[in-house]
Amino acid sequence: MSYTENTATEKRDVYATVTAQIVNAIEQGVSNWRMPWHTSGKFAFSPINVASKKPYRGINTLCLWAAAQAKGYERGEWATYQQWQERKAQVRKGEKATTVVFWKFANSSAETQENGEEHTVSSSRLLFTRGYSVFNAGQVDGYTPKGDADAPIEQRIESAEQFFSRINARVVHQGNRALYSPADDTITLPPFAAFFTPADYYSTRAHETGHWTSHADRCNRELGKRFGDNAYSVEELIAELTAAFVCAHLGLSSEPRPDHAQYIQSWLRVLKADKRAIFTAASKAQQAADYLVRQSAQSNGVAEVAA
Repeated sequence: MSYTENTATEKRDVYATVTAQIVNAIEQGVSNWRMPWHTSGKFAFSPINVASKKPYRGINTLCLWAAAQAKGYERGEWATYQQWQERKAQVRKGEKATTVVFWKFANSSAETQENGEEHTVSSSRLLFTRGYSVFNAGQVDGYTPKGDADAPIEQRIESAEQFFSRINARVVHQGNRALYSPADDTITLPPFAAFFTPADYYSTRAHETGHWTSHADRCNRELGKRFGDNAYSVEELIAELTAAFVCAHLGLSSEPRPDHAQYIQSWLRVLKADKRAIFTAASKAQQAADYLVRQSAQSNGVAEVAA
């Protein structure tokens, strides 16, 4: 795709395009278990739009992380071709765009189709997907990013501890396995000292807390009807993405766990068979991450117990 193409009006299947991009990124990381949502260093933060200054969300975060890691971009700033031009920056000739997705309402009662998808919301409104091409700051000339310094890692670790301590989850530190037990609604983690780095601990805690959000009193995540026999592996994918989104919120690395390698092939099977599956997983993960951010901001207490 060249920079001259206008994908905002291009008739194509955005679901298939984005799914193919994510599948390719997963397949590239199979050998070392590193998935496109495993971020570190300069990739540890959420990508943002240069024009709005807002972070991308859900499936778009995942797409842009995958593109940044594959191409080695050092900045997390993205914009459309026009948005870069408005900032007197020029996308270099031959640069390839990355597709992001937006959902828009159309004021029409007739069935319309855009990019292969249609949703009837009411008798007068339709919700449809639309794909747009965006380019990274590393693909343009004439743009000088602001030199805002990231908070020191020690400060981010302290913020992570405060973040999780304000989430009203029951957490037990014992043993050598990390898990969430729906039966007694408890998260079990190895002791903090058992992890190689603080980021490893908080990434793992974010994953298990992601599972914790599935409870009926929280995000009420029931996947059996949608995914059948694949529900368990999809729940693992949602927890993985939730951890990545939460870690990005905290500015921490989201590291791969060898014990999750067993799910990679099942994730690939689901995504290849269902072009909307990764959209569902990313949406539910964003919902879970938003829930945790809200609860951490609102809560003053925590139920954390010693082993």
